[in-house]
Amino acid sequence: MSILEFEKPILEIETKIKELKNSAAIKQMDVGPEIAKLEQKLAKMKSDIYNNLTPWQKVQIARHPHRPYSLDYIKLMMTDFVELHGDRSFADDFAIVAGFAKINNENILVMGHQKGRDTKENVIRNFGCAHPEGYRKAMRLMRMAEKFNLPIIVLIDTPGAYPGVGAEERGQAQAIASNLKDMIKLKVPVIATVIGEGGSGGALGIGIADRVCILQNAYYSVISPEGCASILWRNSIKAPEAAKALKLTGEDLLKFGVVDEIVPEPPGGAHLDPNAVMVNLKKVLLKYIKELNVLSKKDLLASRYKKFREIGEFKEG
Repeated sequence: MSILEFEKPILEIETKIKELKNSAAIKQMDVGPEIAKLEQKLAKMKSDIYNNLTPWQKVQIARHPHRPYSLDYIKLMMTDFVELHGDRSFADDFAIVAGFAKINNENILVMGHQKGRDTKENVIRNFGCAHPEGYRKAMRLMRMAEKFNLPIIVLIDTPGAYPGVGAEERGQAQAIASNLKDMIKLKVPVIATVIGEGGSGGALGIGIADRVCILQNAYYSVISPEGCASILWRNSIKAPEAAKALKLTGEDLLKFGVVDEIVPEPPGGAHLDPNAVMVNLKKVLLKYIKELNVLSKKDLLASRYKKFREIGEFKEG
């Protein structure tokens, strides 16, 4: 298990408790009071740390290598998943997975960014950074879902769209811009959830939705904290300060109207109890599918357009 820097005091107490229990078992000693005292201290420390996470600490949890990815959510929340491939123009992009599935008895299209668990898989998945063909594949399948009148569920988890030369040559900016234009006009419900990293246009390229949710320790931002720090301070070490300034946490985004709901995670992050997160997220998705399915196509489009037009409104003092 990967331990983050701010979690090391927790690990130290957990290690002491384990060593004390092992020693007591070998020497047949009664160390119940000492263990109870340490466990009480551990519980307080976890509460103090996880209830007061800084934006930068949440970014670190969002990037945790054991955090559930899109295929994990699909496997645990849905059935009958059939993955579809290719943009019918250039190639398939393994950084975005997509296909038809069922959530309870509701037929849906589900898609999301997919990272890898090891170096080999990360190379195949391009670390969750999609190419233009990934966004074109996503749009092709969203039009198919519209044709069959199926709700669309989107799972966002990317540092950003791939910025390489090949991606730019094949029209990365155009592919994302086309998705923004076309998704706003889809005549079926679209529900997006940021499950980890929500990086810039790479996230927004499949993120135009009627309802946008975010997991408690995920983040959604116009730029990474490191990228922001490099621009503003010429030093990526200032990333913690940048994370705070960017207002990228669920609480800030909810206040600004960028997201509609924060989905709870267990203390410490989704990787510590994936099943609990799946239950919470599935409940939210089913609620919004039911809520949006009763809207007429005209009302659905008007509501979605209004939602995004209102983001960023301000009054001058």
